[in-house]
Amino acid sequence: MNRLAINISEYDPYYKRYIEKLPEDRSLLNHFEIGKREVMEFFLSIPEDKLQYRYAPNKWNCKEIYQHLIDTERIFMHRCFRIARRDTTPLAGFDQNIYINPSGANQKTTHKLMTEFMINRNHSISLLESLTNEDLKYIGNANGGPMSARAAAFVIPGHNIWHIDIIKERYL
Repeated sequence: MNRLAINISEYDPYYKRYIEKLPEDRSLLNHFEIGKREVMEFFLSIPEDKLQYRYAPNKWNCKEIYQHLIDTERIFMHRCFRIARRDTTPLAGFDQNIYINPSGANQKTTHKLMTEFMINRNHSISLLESLTNEDLKYIGNANGGPMSARAAAFVIPGHNIWHIDIIKERYL
């Protein structure tokens, strides 16, 4: 299943900007597998002196963005899992900004962030491999609106691309 299989009614229109970043010719699982390598290679390529650079006050630096990608994947895969398991409990939104300081991203080495990302991504891949297409089509409620399990999953690699593009444009 590629991103074209998803109907706009399966997610809040806000997430369209992430889903549309994804190449149309890859399956959901391929986005996660190929994206793992691409994200790791990208963050390894950032010069050490740019890792804590902020292009403006109160903006995240590259380490904080990397941590944000990890945390967001955790949250969206949790949504994917619960929705795929037919959990009808409305799932709360989250304030991404309050996650950064307690994450300790700036005290982590690039290697530590990479390890954390890789472990988390492998967990996500394992979960996706265990779900059927029918599981992924199930629609629940996240952040006050409809969201299918597959939309929650497709947001993740698109969100990664979104932030990598921003880093390339504003940080490097």
